Amino acid sequence: MQRTLILLKPDGVQRRLVGTIIERLERKGLRLAGLKMVQATPELAARHYAVHQGKPFYDSLLQFLTSGPTVAMVWEGREAVAVARALMGPTDGTKAPPGTIRGDFALSVQNNLIHGSDSPETAAAEIALWFRPDELVEYQPVDAGWIG
Repeated sequence: MQRTLILLKPDGVQRRLVGTIIERLERKGLRLAGLKMVQATPELAARHYAVHQGKPFYDSLLQFLTSGPTVAMVWEGREAVAVARALMGPTDGTKAPPGTIRGDFALSVQNNLIHGSDSPETAAAEIALWFRPDELVEYQPVDAGWIG
């Protein structure tokens, strides 16, 4: 079973889209394994966006992620990383097709509502950054045979 980290960024929380986005992930068949609201510290934001350090937009990314609450989630399912990224749409909301989360709700590149891990390896590292092992729950949903 593959896991992925999903962050609903401060703009998604402030715009009250948390429930709408969770519903899309659930309807697709992904299973929620962890959920919490976090006020990201500058240190956590820097560790999360370390791959972008030195890029011109790095400081604004940190400022944005620490500007308000973030909802951190772990979702699991078959090909969870690819499934979640397809639901999210491209990073730039103006280029994201209708029907995707960003296509329906985002116009910005930076303030694009949601983050999702880009590979299973990145997902493992990001999950460990945002969650302790005891904050994740394993269970077998009753509809597992129907969804996959």
